[in-house]
Parts: sequence; structure tokens; C-alpha cells
Amino acid sequence: MTKEASYSKPPDYLDDSLKHAERLLKYAVETGTDIDPAIRNSILQARRSSSNGWNEGTAANLLTALTDLAVRVKPVTVESLECSKKDTNRALWGYYMAAVLLAFVIVPFSVATFVGSAISSAIRTDIAMGNELAVKLRAELGPPPAVTQSAASMTGASSAPISSTSTPSPSGVPPGINAYDVITEPQQFASTIRAIDARAWQLNWLVGCLVWDPSGDIRGDPREMHKKFQLPEGLPNLPKAASELTTRYQEIRTFAQNILDEVSIFYGAITACILPPLYALLGTCAYLLRSFKRHIRNQTFIPSYANFARFIIAGIGGAVVGLFNNFSVTQGATISPLAIAFLVGYAVDVFYAFLDGLLQTFIKNSPAPALPSPAGKKP
Repeated sequence: MTKEASYSKPPDYLDDSLKHAERLLKYAVETGTDIDPAIRNSILQARRSSSNGWNEGTAANLLTALTDLAVRVKPVTVESLECSKKDTNRALWGYYMAAVLLAFVIVPFSVATFVGSAISSAIRTDIAMGNELAVKLRAELGPPPAVTQSAASMTGASSAPISSTSTPSPSGVPPGINAYDVITEPQQFASTIRAIDARAWQLNWLVGCLVWDPSGDIRGDPREMHKKFQLPEGLPNLPKAASELTTRYQEIRTFAQNILDEVSIFYGAITACILPPLYALLGTCAYLLRSFKRHIRNQTFIPSYANFARFIIAGIGGAVVGLFNNFSVTQGATISPLAIAFLVGYAVDVFYAFLDGLLQTFIKNSPAPALPSPAGKKP
């Protein structure tokens, strides 16, 4: 029987391998993993040899035991077991800080976008109603009496006799129209004007008061605001009141429409260009926190710079997701672009698989290049 060769100076990796093997063996014992006794004995023998001197047989048995033990406890590794609590806390706080910072930016913009969209829809509805009421009141009541008399004096019709049937009522309501039926429409018209003005003023704050407010000089005076936006007491002349309401409505409508244009441009740009990348980054935070919890539970967490690269990839994916207007997760699913951006950040691999598939489809549908004709032959 030949004596096994021994090391006069054993390589450093043998001591490292022994430490790794003992660390994995300790984990296997703590978790109740079934380990072959030969693996255990090889590691224990290697520990004795580290003091008495290494030989080739002991070193070979140690490396074999380390290989088998690593396969047995996979995906747990020596690196994940040696990851300190400081490393895990640093990673956890990094994810938390990224999520909190993104929330500080996303939540105000999302709330402002939602509120602006709701107020804009209400203003558009009120403007449509105000247009209908303005046309209806003008058709029912006609122009104010002062305008009618002025027109009549210019045409000489003022000298013509007026029959009793055409004499207007004291309230200015033309004959044949019940004043009770008409009185509710100016009230509704005035209420619509007040609603448009109030909502337009609120919406103007969301764009930093960029639009000039025609009622800005009296908005802090309740008496003047009441005088401007309320009907005169008793409605002594309905046609005149309706004409004044129409003039006031046109002024407020212009104010509201200018604000709608500013909001559409400003918050439209935010929704299309800023929020999708932010939601994609938030989706990446959700994915990394979920993965972190699983890795900590399974003792497989290893700090990696690949997580930072995932943030960059998610930001790029969120920025370009707006280019795909018909992008959907399933055939029947209908979700908003911001939700799609969040999913892109949560599962960037799926999104880039989609891009790869789209690229392959484009390559297949592109025409093949024409082959050059042989020398000396005309095509």
C-alpha cells in the first residue's frame, strides 16, 4: 500500500474549502437536511488533517464532500450564509428609501392628475349644459327690452300700434310663455355659472394660477361675488337678467377653457412622460422587496449590483411603454398605462421578452435583400 503524498505547504484554498464545508454542514444539521455520513466524515477528517498536515487523499475527499454538500443544500450557498446582518439591513433600508422617495413624488402627481381630470370632466359637462341653457333662454325670452326698443326706433316701428297680445308682462316674459316654467332655467343657468367659476378657480391652482382670473379682484369679497353671480332679487326683468347671465357666462367659459388647455398640456405631459418611469421604478421596488423577503427566509440573500441595473432597465421600460398604445397583458385585460408601467417595472424580463418577440416579428415581415446578380450577367 503506497503512502499518500503530503503537502509541505498546503495551498490556501484548502483552508477556505474546509471553512466553507463546515459552514454548509452546520446549516444542514440545523435545518435537518439528510447528509451522507461519508460527507460528514470527510469534513471531520479534513479538520484533523489541517492540524497534522494535509495529504492528497484528505484534500480530495474534502473537495468531493464540499461539492456534494453544495448540491444538497442548493440554493443556499456559503456566501448567502455568511451574509451579515449589516448587509441585509443596508439592502432593506435601500429598498425602503427608494420606495419612499418614489412615493413622495408619485403620490402628489397622481393625486393632482386624478383631481385635475375629475374637475376637468365636471367643467366640460357644465359648459355643455351652460351652452344649452344660453341658447334655450335666448330662444324663449329673446333679447332684452332695451335692445328691442333701440332696434324698433331705428326702423321706425316704434310708431306702429302694438296690440294687446304682444304686450310683455311686467317680468319681461313674452306672451304665450308661462313665467313659472321659465323662472327655473335662469336659476339653473346661474347655478351652472357659479359651478364653472368655482371649479375653474380650483383647477387654476393646480397649474400655479397661470391663467388670469376675471374675478380675482373681487374673489375675496363675498358681497361682490354674490352681486356678480346671483340673480337680481325678484327677477323684475327676465330677458335682461338672462342677457346679463349670458355675458357673464361667456367670460367665465373663456376662463375655464383656458385653464382646461393648460391642464391638458401640463398634466398630459406628466402622465405620459414622467409618471410611467416612476411607476416602473416603484414596481421594481415591489419586486425587490418581495424577493428580499423570500431570500431572507430561505437564507439565500446575496448583495448584488444587478439590482441597481434592474432599476435602470425598469426606468427605460417605463419610459418607452407609452409608445405601445395597444399593449395589454391578456386579451381581455384592460388596465391604465400607469398600471402597465408598474407591471413592466415588476417584471422587466417579461417586457423585454415582449420586445424581443416584436423584433422577431418585424424581422420576419421585412423584405429580404436582393441578391447581387452573377458577374457578366444582366439582371
